[in-house]
Amino acid sequence: MIYGGLFDTNENQKRLKELDAQMQDENFWNDKRKSENIISEYNSLKSLFDNTKELKDEIELYNEMLKENQNEALKAIEDFEKRLSDLETQIMLNGPYDKNDAVLEIHAGAGGTEACDWANMLYRMYTRWCEKQNYKLEEIDKQDGLEVGIKSVAFIIKGHNAYGYLKSEKGIHRLVRISPFDSNKRRHTSFAAVEVTPVIDENVNLEIDEKDLRVDVYRSSGPGGQGVNTTDSAVRITHIPTKIVVTCQSERSQIQNKERCMQILKSKLLKIKEEEKALEMQKLKGDNKEINFGSQIRSYVMCPYTLVKDHRTNAEDVNVSKVLDGDIDKFIKEYLKEN
Repeated sequence: MIYGGLFDTNENQKRLKELDAQMQDENFWNDKRKSENIISEYNSLKSLFDNTKELKDEIELYNEMLKENQNEALKAIEDFEKRLSDLETQIMLNGPYDKNDAVLEIHAGAGGTEACDWANMLYRMYTRWCEKQNYKLEEIDKQDGLEVGIKSVAFIIKGHNAYGYLKSEKGIHRLVRISPFDSNKRRHTSFAAVEVTPVIDENVNLEIDEKDLRVDVYRSSGPGGQGVNTTDSAVRITHIPTKIVVTCQSERSQIQNKERCMQILKSKLLKIKEEEKALEMQKLKGDNKEINFGSQIRSYVMCPYTLVKDHRTNAEDVNVSKVLDGDIDKFIKEYLKEN
C-alpha cells in the first residue's frame, strides 16, 4: 500500500517551526486576533503532523499483525482507514482561503413560519457541528422570525480550516416534512439559503469607493436584560454596485460594528472576484458545465421517507436526525473529493 505524498511531513514540519518562532516573539500578543489565528493554525497543523507520523508507524505493525491474528488486524485496519480518511480530508484543504475563518449566513426562503423554522434548524445544525470541531462561534447579526425561528442569521466561525470545510455548504437547502404548524398534518417543503465567505485579513489591499457605500445605523436588538445594547450602534452597509448588504450589531460601539462590516464586505468582494475568475477560466477551457452558485445543493426529506441527499455528489444518509444534529462530515468530504 503506497500513500505517496500523504506522509511527506517536511512541509508541515517547516511551517510548524515558522509558527513556533512567531509564538516565541515578545510582541506576539500585541495583536490578539492574529495571535489566536496563529495558535489555531499551529494546533491544527501539529495534530495533522502527529497523526500522520502515527499512521505511518502503524503500517508496519499491521503487516506483522496480519501474520499472527488476521481478525484482530482487520479490526485495527478498519479504524486505521477511518483515521486515514480524516487525514486525507485535511490535506485536501489547500485552497487560497481554506485555512481562514468563515462567515456563515442563513436566510429563510419564502414561506413564513415554515421557512423561519427551517432556517433555525440549519443554524442549530451548524452550531452543533462547530462544537464537535472545537470551533468558536461569534454571532454578528440575527433577525428573529415573526412567530418562530429566524429570518436570517450571520455568524463568524473561528478555527483553522473553517472556510475550507464549510465552503461545501453554500447554496439552497431544502426540507420536506409534515409541518408541526399545520393542524391538518400536511407535507410542506421549505427552503433556506446558506452563504459562506472566508474572513480575509483586514489589512488586505482592496480599494472601496466611499461613494459606492450606503451606511445605515439602527438600534441593536437583543433578548432583554442588562446586556442589551440600547444605543443606535448597529450598522448596515450596502455596497451599491453589487447590492451586497452586510450588517453587524455584536460590538458595543458603532465604530467597531462599522469596522467589522467593512472587513466582511471586503471578504465578500474578494470572493466574488475569485468566482468571476473561475467562471472565466471555465469558459476558456471550453467546459460547458453550468456553475450556479445559488442552486439547490441538498435535500433533507423527513416524509414520506427519511433521506438527506447532496445533489452535487450524490452522497446520502438516511438518518436525518443525526445530520441535523451536526453530523455533516460525510457531505463535506465528498464535496472536497470532487472539487
